[in-house]
Amino acid sequence: MASTTLRHQVYCELDPAAREHRGLSLTNKLLVVLIILASAQAIVETEPTIVAGREELFRSTELMFGLIFSVEYLARLWIAPENPYCSKQRYPRLSYVFTPSALIDLAAILPTLLSMGMTGALFLRFFRVLRIFRLAKLGRMSSAWSDLAAALHSRRYELMLTVMLAGVAILVSSTMLYLAEGGVQPDKFGSIPRSFWWSVVTLTTVGYGDAFPVTALGKVFAGVVAIMGIGLIAIPSGILASAFSETLQRRRQRELERDKKTN
Repeated sequence: MASTTLRHQVYCELDPAAREHRGLSLTNKLLVVLIILASAQAIVETEPTIVAGREELFRSTELMFGLIFSVEYLARLWIAPENPYCSKQRYPRLSYVFTPSALIDLAAILPTLLSMGMTGALFLRFFRVLRIFRLAKLGRMSSAWSDLAAALHSRRYELMLTVMLAGVAILVSSTMLYLAEGGVQPDKFGSIPRSFWWSVVTLTTVGYGDAFPVTALGKVFAGVVAIMGIGLIAIPSGILASAFSETLQRRRQRELERDKKTN
């Protein structure tokens, strides 16, 4: 019974959703600071002039971060049966291992472990850079990420339709520029696949300027594509803005209802 009580206390300390009060626990606040520091170290460590002469310090600090995040991972694995989702499964801890948050936690400690055994410069650099993605661990600390996921899920069909429209627009615009510019600029528009780059850059309104039409017909097509790009950018922006607004309204309503019950 004492073990179960302790496990539940640790669960409430580590999982923001299990807390009765708003905000993060002291443990999670410390973890947020450590995540930011660990990610900052991974960024700074890519600068040779800073690392030179301090290799042992960086190595020791990284080992410390890896050890702390490993303990956190094991603690979250231990409290998995307290999680409402995992507790319904036959093997709660095994179910937890394959949840997105657990995979992110595992990805946060793997670079430390793997970089110790790697000798190749390319692999070593790859796993060191992966440590930057520890910032993804901050997702469980904030309700904003869950709001973002809920908003995207509620508008998934509209967003998928937008992606399909963008794909059709890229294909059509690439075909038009291939027909208009293929004979004049074969290196940039000599095939429909070669024209894809120009279409993507133009439709996203980036416009690098490395490829552009020179014929009159190509310029007409390019003007049409540029106008289409403005619409394609505006559509998902409007969909997401509406979804975020609805999600935030639902959250405020839940908080008001919870406050009424508390009072």
